[in-house]
Amino acid sequence: MSKYQKEETPIKDLYIIKPTVYGDDRGYFFESYTKKDFHEIGLEMRFVQDNQSKSQKGVLRGLHFQSEHPQGKLVRVVEGKVFDVAVDLRRGSPTYGQYFGVELSAKNKLMFYIPEGFAHGFLTLSNEVLFLYKTTEYYYAEYDMGVIWNDADININWPLEKYGIDKPVLSTRDASLPKLADVDSPFYFNIVGG
Repeated sequence: MSKYQKEETPIKDLYIIKPTVYGDDRGYFFESYTKKDFHEIGLEMRFVQDNQSKSQKGVLRGLHFQSEHPQGKLVRVVEGKVFDVAVDLRRGSPTYGQYFGVELSAKNKLMFYIPEGFAHGFLTLSNEVLFLYKTTEYYYAEYDMGVIWNDADININWPLEKYGIDKPVLSTRDASLPKLADVDSPFYFNIVGG
């Protein structure tokens, strides 16, 4: 039996992954990634880089992607809570321009797998967030691109009001990203077996 449960989302190739957690009065333990067990549930990606970020409440990072050397990402939260979002940028996909969002937290220990061909971002919902992610490709600043977080055509339902966030805290770069209609997506639906 695998140490992970893979849950499909309404968008093909996006998965929520629930690890088996062993806990007792001392705390808990789980394997956040084991190659052979991920292969058992049909996820055969190869990771080359681990990243970590720390953010205060209300920070919104994204929506990012690499136009060349695209990255698949396995994301999770080890402290706090986020609303994590992936937007389908694969031309020819029946869900092109649509998003899926999920709450990830230290408490629920869920992971979210976002393959190549998606823009990714998250909004921090707790006072402090420690966010970890593995990537299938290295980071290349020269190919780092994105889509604006509040594009009306994508219409992401960010839970700002629910968490008492007046407006998100954005980097200067993220605040000036283009709309999806102005992005020439380099991705096609079959990039991940569509």
